[in-house]
Amino acid sequence: MAKLYSRRKKSKKEIKPNKEIVSFILSYSKALNIVKVNNFTFENVVN
Repeated sequence: MAKLYSRRKKSKKEIKPNKEIVSFILSYSKALNIVKVNNFTFENVVN
């Protein structure tokens, strides 16, 4: 019989990110530069 994957699990594990990971993501998002020209989108990481 097919297993139904649409049911949610009852237990949820709380995720606590490291300070290093949060710092990395914030610095990356600050360095990301997106330029739209006509129908093109350019993504540059400016360091």
